[in-house]
Amino acid sequence: MHEAMWQLSAGAQAQAVRQGEISAAELLRHHLDRIAETNPLLNAITQLTADRARADAARIDARRAAGEELGPLAGVPFTVKETTPLAGAATTLGVPRFRGMIAETDAPPVARLRAAGAVPLGHSNLPTLVLAGMHTRSELYGDTVNPWDPARTPGGTSGGDAVAVASGMAALGLGNDSGGSLRIPAQFCGVAALKPTVGRFPADHRVLGPADPGPASQMLVTDGPLARRVGDLRLAFEALAGTDPRDPRAVPVPVRGEPLRHPLRVAVVTDPGGHGVHPDVRAAVEAAAGALADAGYAVSEIPDVPRLDEALDAYNRITLAEFAPAWPAVSALLGEEGSRYIGFAVDRTPPATADDLIGLMGTWLNIRRSWAQFLDTWPLLLGPSFTEPPVEPGLESRDAASRDRVASAMRLCTATSFAGVPAVAVPTGLAGGLPQGVQIIGRSFREDLCLDAAQAVEDRLGVLTPPAAPAGD
Repeated sequence: MHEAMWQLSAGAQAQAVRQGEISAAELLRHHLDRIAETNPLLNAITQLTADRARADAARIDARRAAGEELGPLAGVPFTVKETTPLAGAATTLGVPRFRGMIAETDAPPVARLRAAGAVPLGHSNLPTLVLAGMHTRSELYGDTVNPWDPARTPGGTSGGDAVAVASGMAALGLGNDSGGSLRIPAQFCGVAALKPTVGRFPADHRVLGPADPGPASQMLVTDGPLARRVGDLRLAFEALAGTDPRDPRAVPVPVRGEPLRHPLRVAVVTDPGGHGVHPDVRAAVEAAAGALADAGYAVSEIPDVPRLDEALDAYNRITLAEFAPAWPAVSALLGEEGSRYIGFAVDRTPPATADDLIGLMGTWLNIRRSWAQFLDTWPLLLGPSFTEPPVEPGLESRDAASRDRVASAMRLCTATSFAGVPAVAVPTGLAGGLPQGVQIIGRSFREDLCLDAAQAVEDRLGVLTPPAAPAGD
């Protein structure tokens, strides 16, 4: 069993540590060996904090030897996206100029996972400044490779974590999502991911100094876990949920809500907005719908989701209005190649006046209201995370038409981030040798319903086994 420890679920790894079947130090060693074998080919982990991880593992083993009770994630290794402070490591966002920004303390979600016994391995790659596109390529660290096919992007912007988890370098990844950045790499890499409700997990997304970002960044960006199994997402969810004085947005909502009348209704949309969907993606949604029906859910296809195109337009205008004043400085950090993706949107979006922005903020609340009413009728929504199979690296930065193609393919992720509701991405199998998957969206603070449904899909369609060796090895 020890030879394949990296292949076990996070829950099984923690149980083995708690029961003394393996020490936290030995579990860590297995993962460090896997990283040494795999990361040079995939480039997912950017800053390996092995000494700190060894110290954490030693403390866990000492606590067990002293008869103390260990946490639900005892010894489980996890990666942390380069956006999220990890004490003792630089929060670079993939930018060479930031390589000296050493974090003094762990960000709230890192601290909560560590409190549950998990061991951070280090930082993971992302697109430069999380703005350079969907493909995980940073100016400081280069390209991350999809372990299933190096000719396809692993997605992003949490692509480093998705690859680390898919290839067995870590049992969990801690990324974030403001429009698909957890769910898309989960689909492309064959893992599961949870985008929580806004306010479910405490976070701190300040980058430079004490000033907080504007309302779009406050309300859209949510930290969340990635894992190979839905059960591991649930363990991470329960560890991450709660409050922290560093984040006044986080609310003390129970991790499991009131039971709802059964059979639970699930709406299915295969082609959100009617803009087109690849046959493989449609087949994945249909397979997941069949799995949920077999599990006893009341599954019905619906024509569309609420106000999709209106939500996409408002999302773009609000985010760009907030972003526009800083664009000259940001584009200089991104460089000519890295700035192309956002540049396409900036060039076509007229500047918003103060009156425009006030109206858009009202539209935002109104769209959230429409989604709340929709989900009152349909407690769960099943649909694609990305309406195409994994695309080639950097497609979105090639030209304006390619950028629009990628933006359209992630449209359900964008709209549900705008609505502030939770979603779980879950694999459905392989199509043409590439991972395929879906997302299950729920009411605010009903992540438990999303996880239950995703578990039902996983139980019937299986777990994607991570490649024993990287593609092309």
